[in-house]
Order: sequence, then structure tokens, then C-alpha cells
Amino acid sequence: MALEVRPCADKDEFRRAVDAIAQYFGPPLTEERIDRFSRVLDVSRMHAAFEDEVIVGGAGAFSFDFAVPGGSLPCAGISVVGVFPTHRRRGALRAMMDAQLLDVHERGEPIAALWASEETIYGRFGYGLASWCGEITVPKEWSAFARPLERRGRARLVTSEEARELVQPVYDAVWRERPGMFARTPEWWELRTLRMPEEEAATPKRFVVLEHDGTPQAYGIYRSHPKFEDAVSKGRLEVLEAFGTTPQATAEIWRFLLDIDWSATVEMELLPPDHPLFMLLAHPRRARYRMYDGLWVRLVDVGAALSGRKYAAEGGIVFEVRDAVCPWNESRWKLEDGAASRTEEAAELALDVEALGSAYLGAVSFAQLGDGSRVEEFAEGAVGRADALFGWRPLPWCPEIF
Repeated sequence: MALEVRPCADKDEFRRAVDAIAQYFGPPLTEERIDRFSRVLDVSRMHAAFEDEVIVGGAGAFSFDFAVPGGSLPCAGISVVGVFPTHRRRGALRAMMDAQLLDVHERGEPIAALWASEETIYGRFGYGLASWCGEITVPKEWSAFARPLERRGRARLVTSEEARELVQPVYDAVWRERPGMFARTPEWWELRTLRMPEEEAATPKRFVVLEHDGTPQAYGIYRSHPKFEDAVSKGRLEVLEAFGTTPQATAEIWRFLLDIDWSATVEMELLPPDHPLFMLLAHPRRARYRMYDGLWVRLVDVGAALSGRKYAAEGGIVFEVRDAVCPWNESRWKLEDGAASRTEEAAELALDVEALGSAYLGAVSFAQLGDGSRVEEFAEGAVGRADALFGWRPLPWCPEIF
């Protein structure tokens, strides 16, 4: 039977499309959950695959203002992609991803990004592994800093209602400087970041704000997971977010979190490899950092995406880009003086759009891509010049899975 893919027309179609992935990970969706989710992911941005009016799959996209090196761009944050187990291997995923990319292109979003539940799924749709992240577990006895820290601010616990006004300016200062982060809408703050779910009442979110001269400079969101063995605390402190607007503020908020009583370990996920905590700790080895893939990025409009970020060096280079899914990208592109345009000049590097997505945020080098047989070099030294252009610090970081 033929599949039809189109955006959801109403809340009922939205619920059935989201259930294509939600059924694998939790209890049945309630109306309250669907109402809440539709406030952060618009119904019209949820594509559904229909077979005889029965929804057999879904694929959604958030609308993000997304940080790229030196600026920000509109971005489709791909999420809740799934197919019902009755319709595996029948082309539903391919049809949805193709339709979604066309929709993203028509909306004028030059890039798309996602977290991959399995790392073999999205490369064939042009998404490239573009950032790294990892988890830490810091034992309390190994949480000392390498250098003495002079405390200059005052930390205080606040309610979720108070936190909204106090922490958003800190986050807004941070996300613009770190590729891979995105602006949070008021709905996102209310329904995702600061929300206190009833199902988590036993381990509620707690909010701490660090102020210097009465101005918020850092904040942390954490949960305590108490546990005792043989009358000794074996509790975990789970850090959900910790941001500072300056190195001093970042150090102070982490010192506060590491010093909280009744926690044998302090844990956090999704930290980038260049996180300042690794240089703050006297024993970074004891944090047991475990790294894995983070964001995957897709250049939907190669010219607009390349022209929309800054570069670390002057000069130019000519790419031959292959793109089997978005044919409008297939071309030779000349990047020069921070702008990209089509050209008839000879290509110096040739690569799939997936590989260009990997290099886009600055975490994956063209040298690495070349070593992995992802790039062809036609002009001597082209890989080195591309790395000089695209390299960026800080490394990309998305602190939450969307």
C-alpha cells in the first residue's frame, strides 16, 4: 500500500504521530502530555506517515535559533522520529525524512540538528556527527580543585518561579558564545527547563543562583538521590545544568555543587571535552569521563549555512559537495571571505554533505574526516587550509537532548 507523508492537521494526528516513537520509551501518552508538548513543538512541524489514513510513523522538528561559530542561524531541531513496529523496513522513515528536509528548506532554515538514538540511522539522510559529549562521576573525596578558589559571590537557593527571572540572563549570555546551543523560548523555560513534574516529586529539581554584587552570574539545577549503606551515605547528586558567565562564576557554581553534603558522588551528563571542570579539578582522571557522540548536523542549504558562520582564518577553498537527498546542494562551492557561492572553479576537496555537516561546528576536523575516508583532497594542502578556516573554540555543546 502506498504511503502518504504530510504535516499533522490537528492535535489528534499529532498525538498518533508522536506515539510512533513514544510507545517505545514510556507509558501511553496522556492528553496533558500532548497539550504540553504541542506548545514547544508546533503541530504543523510534526510530519506523519499515513497508510490508508492510519498513521504508521512520525517525525517532528523544533524551531530553534541555533548558535553557530560566531553567530546564530535558524535551525530545525529534529526530534520524536519513529515508525510503528508493524511497518519497519517499508520506506516510512525514508519518506518522512525526505519530506521533512524539503519542508525545512522551504521554511528557510539552512541547518538541521538532532540527537541520534542509534548512530547508524541518520548518515544516509545527510546528518554528520558534529560534536562530542560525555558523562562524569566525581567521587566526593576526589573533588578538590587544583588551585585555591577565592569566593567572590553569594549562592542562594531559589524556587522554580524565582529561577525563571534570575537564570535566563545567564543562559542567554552563554548560549550565544557556544556553538550547538539554542535560544530557549518562554514555553521551553516553563515546560522543560523549570517544570517540576509530579512523577519526579521524590527527587525534585533544586535551583541555586550565584550572585556577584546582587547580579546573577551563574546558576545550577540539580537533583539529590539519597541512599545509605551500612549507615554511610552513598547518595548521588545529579547536576542537570551548571552555567557561569565568567570563568570565576563557573568555578564558584561548580565548587558549590561539589560541596553539597550527603552525596558520595556528583554526576553530570553531556559535558563537552573542553569543559572548564577538567582543568579545575585536581584529579580529573577520577571524574571517569566517558565520551560519546553528541549533536548530528545536516546542512540543508549549503550556501546559506557556510555563509552564516564565522571563520578562524582568512582565505578560501573550493568544495565539491555531494548530496543525494537535497539535490539543490549538489555543486562546487567556493568559500571566500566568509561567504559561499557556486563556482565553476576546480574543486580542492570533495565530500558528502554528511561530512561537511560533521566539520561545520568546528569539533571534527577535515584531517579526521580524511583519515576516515570521508574527504578527497585534490589540491595539496587543502585539508590543512580547510581546518585553519573551520577550527573553532569553544567546542560545540548542546547541554540537553531535545
